[in-house]
Amino acid sequence: MDFLNQWVWFVIFVPLAGLFGWVLGRRGGEQHSDHQVSKLSSTYFRGLNYLLNEQPDKAIELFLHVAELDRDTFETQVALGHLFRRRGEVDRAIRLHQALAQRADLSDTQKIQALSALGEDYMRAGLLDRAETVFNDLSQLDQRAPQALRHLIGIYQSEREWEKAIHNATRYEAATGEPMGRLIAQFECELADRHRAHGDVEGARQAIVRAYAADPTSVRAGIIEGRIEADAGHPQAAIRAFERAARHDPEYLPVILPGLLENYDKVGERIGARAFLSAMCEHYRGISPVLALTRMVEADEGVSAARRFLAEQLKDRPSVRGEAALIELSLADRADAEATLHDLKHITEQLLVRNPSYRCNRCGFGARSHHWQCPSCKEWGTVKPLLNYAVV
Repeated sequence: MDFLNQWVWFVIFVPLAGLFGWVLGRRGGEQHSDHQVSKLSSTYFRGLNYLLNEQPDKAIELFLHVAELDRDTFETQVALGHLFRRRGEVDRAIRLHQALAQRADLSDTQKIQALSALGEDYMRAGLLDRAETVFNDLSQLDQRAPQALRHLIGIYQSEREWEKAIHNATRYEAATGEPMGRLIAQFECELADRHRAHGDVEGARQAIVRAYAADPTSVRAGIIEGRIEADAGHPQAAIRAFERAARHDPEYLPVILPGLLENYDKVGERIGARAFLSAMCEHYRGISPVLALTRMVEADEGVSAARRFLAEQLKDRPSVRGEAALIELSLADRADAEATLHDLKHITEQLLVRNPSYRCNRCGFGARSHHWQCPSCKEWGTVKPLLNYAVV
C-alpha cells in the first residue's frame, strides 16, 4: 500500500478504532464479566494490529465484530452504522440507524445523533426526499441546525430547487454568521437563467437584482444582465454590465469578450472598445484581450501594424494561441520573414522556460529539472520527463 492510501486508511479508521477503544474502556469499568471484557479487548487489539499491518479489510471485519458483541452501547452502534455506510452497505446502515432512532431509552442528544446519521444514510442511498424530511426536522433544533441546513442546501442543489436552497442558505448564515452571499448569488443566477429560458424577462431581471444584493461583485450576474440587455435591444446597458463584470474579475474575460465586443459593434464605439481592451491588457495576463485588440488594430491599421503589435505583446506574455495568431498574420503580411522567425523563436523559448519538463505521475507536481524523489508527495521514481520534452 502506498503512502497516500495508507494515510487515507488511517484518517478513516484510526478515529473509529479509538472510539471502540474508548467504549471498551468505559464498559470495562461497568459490571461486565472479566471474560466479556477480555474478549472485546482481544478483538479490538487484533483489529488495531491488522490496521497497522496494512490489512484494512480484516480490521473492518473485527471492528464490526466488536460492535456486534456490545449491542447495548449506543456509541458502538452509531460507529457500526458509519462503517456499514463506508463499506457501501447503505441498507444495513439505514436499518441500524432507524432502529436506534426508535429506541425509547435514548437521551435527546442521542436521538438527534441517530437521526443525523440516518439522514446521511438516506443521502448516500440517493433517497433525497427522506433525507430532506429528516434534516428539515433537525434544522428546527438549535444544536443541530447548522449541520442539517448544510445538508439541506446540498439536497436542494442536487434537485435544482433554487428557492429552497436560497432559503436554507439564508437560515444557515443567520445561524452561524458565515457569509453565504456568493453562494446565494449563484442560486439567484440559476433562477435568472431559468426565467430567461422560459421567456420571463422580468423574472430574470428581478433575480439579477437579488443576486447583486447578495453579492455586489457577482461576475455571473453581470454576464446574465449583459445578455438580458443585449436581447432587449439595449447595447449601451449591455456594455456597462459586461464591463462591470470584467472589472470585478478579469479572469472571466474569455467568457465576457464575445458579448461585449458584439455590443460595441452595434453602437459603433471602436475607440471605446480599444480603450477598454488596452486597460484590460494591463490588468489581465491572459491572451484574450490581446488577440481581440490585435484584430481591431488589423482592421484599423493593417496587417503589418497588427503583426508588430502582437509580436511586442507576446514578448511579455508568451502564448501558444498568440503564437498561432502571429504565424497567421505573418503569412498574410509576407513582409519580414526574418523578423517573424526571431519573434517566434523568442516566444517559443519563453514558453519552454515557463512550462515544466518533468511531472510526477503520482501527485502531478511539475518541475524544470529531474528529481528522483518528488518534492511534493515524497514518492521515489515517480518524476519522469514529459512526452514533449527531449534531452539533446
